[in-house]
Amino acid sequence: MKFLIVGLGNPGSEYKNTRHNVGFDVLDSLAKEKEQDFESLRYGDICRVKHKSRSLILLKPSTFMNLSGKAVNYWMQNEKIAFSNLLVVTDDLALPLGTLRLRGKGSAGGHNGLKNISYFLESEVYPRLRFGIGSDFVKGYQTDFVLGKWDETELDQIDKNIEKAKKIIFSFCSIGIDLTMNNLNGK
Repeated sequence: MKFLIVGLGNPGSEYKNTRHNVGFDVLDSLAKEKEQDFESLRYGDICRVKHKSRSLILLKPSTFMNLSGKAVNYWMQNEKIAFSNLLVVTDDLALPLGTLRLRGKGSAGGHNGLKNISYFLESEVYPRLRFGIGSDFVKGYQTDFVLGKWDETELDQIDKNIEKAKKIIFSFCSIGIDLTMNNLNGK
């Protein structure tokens, strides 16, 4: 069985370790754990890993966050991935820092990367793992906040959540979305 796991973020060193790139961070950690490297291919960086006889294709789109749909659509078609075997890992301002939430469908909630994926897939019915980054910013400075680096007080929590996000991904691929949501959603 094959899965496409998409981590949302922006390519380039200036975006590394920013809140908006937490999807990339989760996939980087997963690839490192499996001792595999990413290679630059069409529309993104790809890494292939195995977990309990499942094939996971990790995708970090190179199309920038707001245009992620083109990369997701291409790799779903190229690898013949079903909607139910797609998982998008993304940051979420609406969730408090430290919260992870897996859902099988839903709106983009103002997230331009998810909006673009929904546009290209012509559906909002695809699994997504939302990684809470909090909303501790002054009104009007949302962009600065999401593109800002984690502060020292957040780093320990982020590392723990990246580990939990990997457990959720492996569980999603092993036992499915429903049991994973029941067992692992929340803080």
